[in-house]
Amino acid sequence: MSPRLHAWLLAGATATGKTAAAQLLAERLGCAILSADAMLVYRGMDIGTAKPTPAERGRVAYFGIDLVTPAEPFSTGLWLADAVRARAVAPAPLIAVGGTGLYLKALTHGLDGEAADPESRARWQALHDREGLSALQRALASRDPAALAALADPSNPRRLIRALEHLDARGCLPDGWRRDSPRPHVPALRLPRAQLHARIARRIAAMFKAGLVDEVRALRDAYPVWSPTAARAIGYAEALAVLDGALTPAQAAERAAARTRQLAKRQETWLRHQTNTVWIDIDDRDPPEAVAERVLDIWRQYGPTPLVPF
Repeated sequence: MSPRLHAWLLAGATATGKTAAAQLLAERLGCAILSADAMLVYRGMDIGTAKPTPAERGRVAYFGIDLVTPAEPFSTGLWLADAVRARAVAPAPLIAVGGTGLYLKALTHGLDGEAADPESRARWQALHDREGLSALQRALASRDPAALAALADPSNPRRLIRALEHLDARGCLPDGWRRDSPRPHVPALRLPRAQLHARIARRIAAMFKAGLVDEVRALRDAYPVWSPTAARAIGYAEALAVLDGALTPAQAAERAAARTRQLAKRQETWLRHQTNTVWIDIDDRDPPEAVAERVLDIWRQYGPTPLVPF
C-alpha cells in the first residue's frame, strides 16, 4: 500500500448502529466498506454476528467478511491482507467500521507481530525469567539508547521482549510503539448505558427467534470441529450448549446478552485508552440517517485517517 492512503473510520461498542450508518454513508459517498469485526470473517456465521445480508448491502462492496469457515484459524494478519485487497480495488477511500480494536490499530499503526522470531523471543524470554524486568530494560537501552525512553509502556515485559525482537529483525521500533506516536481521531457511536443494554437484549432475542440455533446446527454438521475463536463466539457458544443439552434457549439468550454487555464495555474502554475518540452520543430513537449525518460532520471536521503502509 502507498503510505499516503487514508480511510474513513467509524467505531463504537457492539449494537450501537455502526453498520447501518456506514451503509448509508457508503451509498452516499460511493465507498466500499471494510468490516473491522473479528466475528464477521466467518462464512455461515450470519445471524449471531448481525452480518448485513446481501440485500442490505445492496451495491456497496464489503471486505473483511466471509473469509474463512468456522473450522479454520484466523489472524489479524489475514484480515489485513483482505484490507490490502480492498485498497487495490476500491475506487474511493474505504469506510472501516467495527469494534475490534486490534483490527483498527493494525490499519493505523501496523501489526505488532510482524517481526516475531521464535529463537529471538525465546532468548529474551529466558533473560526475563533469569534476571527480571530490569534486565530487559538494560538490554533494550544498550541496543538503542533512545528506545527505552521512547517506548510507550517500558514496564511491560511482553512489550520489551517484542521491542527487542523488532530490533533483532529490523533494527528499529515500530512507530506506533513510541510515546509520541500520533493517535488518530476516531468517531465512535455511544448510547446511554441503559439504552445500549436494552438494545442488546432485543438483538439477542431476535437472533434466537430468527433461527440462530438452527444456523449453528447446520454449521456443526458441515464443520464438526471449529476453531477455538469461532467456538467461543458470543451466541454461538451458547447455541452449541443448547444443542448439547447444557442450556435451555432462554438460558442461552440470557448468557449471550450478558457476554455482549461485557464486550461492549471492553470496546468502549479500548477506545478511551487507544485512540483520540470523538464520541457521538446518540439516542435509541435517532434514525440511522440522522446518525450518519453526525458521523459525516465529524469526518468533515477531522478528515480521513492516514493508514500505515502495508
